[in-house]
Amino acid sequence: MVSSKGLNLSPPPKQYGVTKPISMSGPMDADIQRSRELEKFLSDQGLYESKEEAAKREEVLGRIGQIVKDWVKQLTRLRGYTDQMIEDANAVIFTFGSYRLGVHGPGADIDTLCVGPSYINREEDFFFVLHNILSEMEEVTELQPVPDAHVPVMKFKFDGISIDLLYASISLLVVPDDLDISDVSVLYDVDEPTVRSLNGCRVADQILKLVPNVEHFRTTLRCLKLWAKRRGVYSNVTGFLGGVNWALLVARVCQLYPNAIPSMLVSRFFRVYTQWRWPNPVMLCPIEEDELGFSVWDPRKNPRDRTHHMPIITPAYPCMNSSYNVSTSTLRVMMEQFEYGNKVCEEIELSKAQWGTLFEPYFFFESYKNYLQVDIVAADIDDLRSWKGWVESRLRQLTLMIERDTFGKLQCHPYPHEYVDISKPCAHCAFFMGLQRKQGEIIQEGQQFDIRGTVDEFRHSINMYMFWKPGMEIYVSHVRRKQIPSYVFPDGYRRPRHPRVQSQQQSDKPCCEDGGACRIGSGERCLKRKKDPDAVDVKNDMPEKRRSISPQRRDSISPEIISHKFGGTSPCLAFAEGSETCEVDTKRFCPDDVEGGCTSNSSVITFLSSEVGSCKDIGNESVAGSSKGNNGSAYGSVEGSNNLRSSQSDSGDAGSVCRLENVCGDGNGVCQDGLREELEVKPNAAVGMLLKSVGGVEAEAVQKPVLSRLSLTSTA
Repeated sequence: MVSSKGLNLSPPPKQYGVTKPISMSGPMDADIQRSRELEKFLSDQGLYESKEEAAKREEVLGRIGQIVKDWVKQLTRLRGYTDQMIEDANAVIFTFGSYRLGVHGPGADIDTLCVGPSYINREEDFFFVLHNILSEMEEVTELQPVPDAHVPVMKFKFDGISIDLLYASISLLVVPDDLDISDVSVLYDVDEPTVRSLNGCRVADQILKLVPNVEHFRTTLRCLKLWAKRRGVYSNVTGFLGGVNWALLVARVCQLYPNAIPSMLVSRFFRVYTQWRWPNPVMLCPIEEDELGFSVWDPRKNPRDRTHHMPIITPAYPCMNSSYNVSTSTLRVMMEQFEYGNKVCEEIELSKAQWGTLFEPYFFFESYKNYLQVDIVAADIDDLRSWKGWVESRLRQLTLMIERDTFGKLQCHPYPHEYVDISKPCAHCAFFMGLQRKQGEIIQEGQQFDIRGTVDEFRHSINMYMFWKPGMEIYVSHVRRKQIPSYVFPDGYRRPRHPRVQSQQQSDKPCCEDGGACRIGSGERCLKRKKDPDAVDVKNDMPEKRRSISPQRRDSISPEIISHKFGGTSPCLAFAEGSETCEVDTKRFCPDDVEGGCTSNSSVITFLSSEVGSCKDIGNESVAGSSKGNNGSAYGSVEGSNNLRSSQSDSGDAGSVCRLENVCGDGNGVCQDGLREELEVKPNAAVGMLLKSVGGVEAEAVQKPVLSRLSLTSTA
């Protein structure tokens, strides 16, 4: 028998990340069984590609690698270098994102980086010469250069495989085939776009090095990415989280529970982030300064960093916040979805629900009574592809502008899925935003939210698109739920209401009568039905198919066309306290009233009643969509701060400094080992960090978990 003295001499467990693990516990038999069921579920959902597709991807990468080598040799020859230089000229292809992390699925794109020598530049050589080479190849289709993106990229399909190709010119005349991209020396004498391009690969490599078990990490990440897409919170560009963000969050949970298996890690993921104290940062390793002088995430030095709502810090130098696109509205939506996931996982652990319940689609078009519909049209499909990408990248700004101009009282929920009316011949797609009054906000009678200037400002930013072509138009309309066009629904029409899943009914007490219903998540709360004139009347029999009401031609407007010219005074969004009706301003823009047709980028906004508050009646079943997020680079495609006009987070003083201390929630001292498994046995326990305002803090920010009790009611 081992003596207690011997136990004291045993080495401490290995620490992953910046804090000690919350628990070193391994799986029990029930956990192993649940992990098997989870992996089977993921396989049944088609998340794993076939061996044939994997082999084709490898072949495509090899061919692209040869193309860029020939491209560099060609330019080296044209610039008069010696024969030896021409022979040694080289470029190397690296992968990052989901493909490098090993969590890509069938049909997923491959995030790739081409590293070339110092005399091959991005502006002319990559986006002009290489672009022309690719455009002449039969295997290449849908070629789309995006040189003005935050991370410049060239998108295309090669033999049917989607490729996102970045370029980085490093300070070497000859790029070796065995280049170590993780070495900080690759950052010598390069510009900021090159650093951002290189960091995608550097971050992916660091993540794989910093997790305790790579296979468990991969399975858990596959699960959470699928969940995020089903629940409508997977999109970096829209203000939610993209691929690299989810990877970093999952990796941190793997560090906190190093011996857990996927079923345990999924449950702990929701338990941890439901109670995380944002804006305290999630970090896999300490933030390091370097003599190269690149800016790193530091709220003490960088005012913009103080406005970040959900900092998720990349582990490779220069360490940056990968989730600066998150706004107060999108953070609110994600936190509600984390609550939903946590409740379902608690039921799964009690054998009251199956994994399929966790992945139920989010019913976006049931969740609000009022929406903004953004219709995007172009002359043809190719123009629509580039125009849509630009508009989508700016939709986040519209959310921020509305939050700013209404002082946060009108909340927006952008949905990261595009809808297309396939019955229309025009090149068209539409995005939607849910609108609701901030919960608990008292609205005075007659109070209005005037967003005329907001929409004009948004329209002005859209008009700055440098590649605009005739036919590229955008329309913004306010629509009630019953006005939602039929093409957003799976079968082209509204379905009759279906009873909620039994597991969800069990997890929440019935609190609604007389037609009420219990819901989970954003817009899925236990709310009592109101009888109002705009409630959707759904019959028990098959509903009549709605007539398609999308734009019928390039200069038309959605959702409806009214023959009244847009008047001199734009309408606004208004709350009339106690009103049960929606005043619709019929002064809409009519292309026929303007000489020459449609005026570019017009907007249509109508009045909202006080019912813009949270959804209080159940609508009709909607389709759950997903959007490609930021799958690879540690940075989004559009640069910008998370708040306009220096809006600050409610979670803490924006000017304070984050010092993360390992103290108990009651402030009585350092947490002892006896509390380290509190999260394992008490759903009320929280993992977070204390924000402390101090005059000076060490250069390295250090994360410490804080155990505290929250006034949450456990469903367990």
